[in-house]
Amino acid sequence: MDLKLENRRALVTGSTAGIGYAIAHGLATEGAQVTLTGRSQASVDAALQRLKKSLPGVQAGGIAADCASAAGVEVVFARLAEVDILVNNLGIYERRAFFDIPDTDWLRLFETNVLSGVRFARHYAPGMAKRGWGRVLFVSSESALNIPKEMIHYGMSKTAQLAVSRGLAMELAGSGVTVNALLPGPTRTENTDRLRAERAKAAGKTVQEIEADFFAHFRPTSLLRRFTSAEEVANLAVYLCGEGASATTGAALRVDGGVVNQIM
Repeated sequence: MDLKLENRRALVTGSTAGIGYAIAHGLATEGAQVTLTGRSQASVDAALQRLKKSLPGVQAGGIAADCASAAGVEVVFARLAEVDILVNNLGIYERRAFFDIPDTDWLRLFETNVLSGVRFARHYAPGMAKRGWGRVLFVSSESALNIPKEMIHYGMSKTAQLAVSRGLAMELAGSGVTVNALLPGPTRTENTDRLRAERAKAAGKTVQEIEADFFAHFRPTSLLRRFTSAEEVANLAVYLCGEGASATTGAALRVDGGVVNQIM
């Protein structure tokens, strides 16, 4: 399928690694002009080098900024006036028991996972609507529906993304701009691989044992019974950014390996 993304300008936040990088790579493969963001210039430069090595001739740039902060998004706005595709991928998570989560952590996850995307959409979506075409995608999580008891504040932020995504889609009805949310499940990335290796070492177990324990006790409803790859998640994200997804808006689409135990 030709997604008709050639020369479309795409911004993917939090895209120097993991799902964000995979989405940026997928969009670039389809001919989009991609801008990556990361917190450090070193991480942005490394991701761009990796992207250009994989896709010679790719049209790509990068901006180093803390996109979780109001000041950081202004840095991006100053460098990138308009985009056709906005992928709000920036997000953080942590395991912490509910009674041990201080106010600062609730606010930190909300600002990073929710308010960051609000700021970017508020800035770029009006231009998309004026031009009559655009794509806004919020990378949420299956945790938006299956609130994990070991990180309730994370689940809260991901559910909030669904509300913002649906509401913004209604605001932009009839404009030619689609707004959707993507719900990945447990996904294998550089960061999650590192964390599992650390947990395995601390517990005196193998990584394979840690992964088996995760699906047995934390995500027993998984139908895949394995971690998805970032590329598997990106496949759906890239499709939603393309011309072929023009009738899909206001939706929350799961690429969760069947973790959510419900039909809708």
